[in-house]
Parts: sequence; C-alpha cells; structure tokens
Amino acid sequence: MNEALKELLDLLDLEQIELDIFRGRSPEERIQRVFGGQVAAQALVAAGRTVPGDRNVHSLHAYFIRPGDPAIPIVYNVERVRDGRSFTTRRVVAIQHGKAIFTMSASFHVTEPGVEHQAATMPQVVDPEGLPPFQDRLLRAVGADSPLREWVSRPRPVDARYVTPLTWEAHRDPELRGSNTNVWFRYDAELPDDPLLHVVLAAYASDFTLVDTVLLTHGLAWGASNLSGASLDHAMWFHRPFRVDEWMLYAQESPWSGAARGLAKGEMFTRSGELAVSVVQEAMIRVR
Repeated sequence: MNEALKELLDLLDLEQIELDIFRGRSPEERIQRVFGGQVAAQALVAAGRTVPGDRNVHSLHAYFIRPGDPAIPIVYNVERVRDGRSFTTRRVVAIQHGKAIFTMSASFHVTEPGVEHQAATMPQVVDPEGLPPFQDRLLRAVGADSPLREWVSRPRPVDARYVTPLTWEAHRDPELRGSNTNVWFRYDAELPDDPLLHVVLAAYASDFTLVDTVLLTHGLAWGASNLSGASLDHAMWFHRPFRVDEWMLYAQESPWSGAARGLAKGEMFTRSGELAVSVVQEAMIRVR
C-alpha cells in the first residue's frame, strides 16, 4: 500500500467529538482548497457511522457551497432525518469558520430482492494492464519545463489509466477533442471487506475526472487554459456491491455546457461489465 493511500484511509477515519458530530482533516500539502471528493467521502463516512450495519448506502445528493480551507479541520454535523423499516436517511453539513461549505443527503437501504435489469453496456476498451498510469501520460503532455510537473508527480491513492485522450493532449491537438472519457481505476492494495469503505472510496475517485469530460469537448485544460472552475453539485447511485481494489471502468460523457456551467455523467462498471455506480455532476466553468 503506497503512502498516499495510507494517508487517505487515515483522513477517512474521522474523529467523533460528540453524538452525530465528527471532525476530519485535510492532507498537509499546499493546495488552495480542499478536494471535493475528500469532503464528499468524509461526509459519507460520518453519515454511515450513524446507520445500522445491515443498511448500505444506495444514493447521495450533495452541494458544494464554499471552498474548503485545507489549513483547518472540517466539522461534520449529521442529522438523523428518518429511520424507517427499510430505508434510513441522513443529512450532513460540513462546517468551517462557522459556515456551511458542503451539504449532503444520503439514503441507506436494507438488502432485499427485486426485479433486475441493466440497459447500460460497458464500452469495449483495451484492458488497463496495457495502458500507462495517468501521471506518466500527463508528465509527457505538460512538457519538461512546466511548473505543473511537481504537482503531477505527487503520489496519488488511485491508480487511474485513461483509455481516451487527456485534456492536455486535446488542448494541443484539436483532433483529440470529444465529449466522452473512459478511465480505468483502482486502489492498488487489498482493502478490508467493508462495503461502506468501498463506496466511500468510489465517491472520492468519482470527482477526479468528471469535470475534465466537459473540458475535453472544448480543448481546455487546467493549467493550460485561462479558466477557473469548481464542482457545484454531485449525485451518486450505488446499484450493487463492488470492490475498488479491483479494476473498474469509469465511462463518462458531457451532454451539455453553457451559462458558465457544464454537466457530466458517469457510469462505473466492474471489469465483468456490471453497472455498479451512476454519477451526475454539474460544475462551474469560467473561461477568461
């Protein structure tokens, strides 16, 4: 297990400071704001710790309200909205400097049988073993003299391997632009058999590449284009058990952008082609 993954698992082990109140911290690195996937993952951990063990999260709906300050802890207040016979609902508010920076509603469900179908089909793509790691491709794309090389070279907890072009590659070659992104990802260590942990880590990984799908359509790239952006809201549905220490394909598309916003949708498939997670996110994207 690499150090970046160890640190992430430590960040997800929230401190309980009162009944239904938890405290989380951010990595000790020089970043302007807290990564949105981290806040969503920590909020889901906080909610999950107030729910009976026989109920698994099946959906979450979140809003990013203010940028998170990585220099101070984040306090997560959990509201027990409903405890029903089959469903449990929790609302989480993340607070810094006395103000809400993030809100999330999450629903948990007991396991029960039901009708089944899957209309979504996993794209036919090359296997992850034949693809270079994300950092290797991005280092080549940004160039030897780029000030981004230090940031790109940092160890990451997720091993991501792009089937489709990177935003930096499409920024330099208009022929590579498109509205679809396919990325294999996994956490490269054997993880405990804790369903909530695998869901939480999927939520963390879901925020890494989704907005980039909007940028890819227009040949934009963080650090290469004069743009600013932030996640506005994020929704996820968890359809079946899965493991993030095994390869999953994250198939993403951007159906629309305009009015300084962009919409992206994603589907996470197990390697055998089962649809495990659906994701939708809207982001603010301003080009100067």
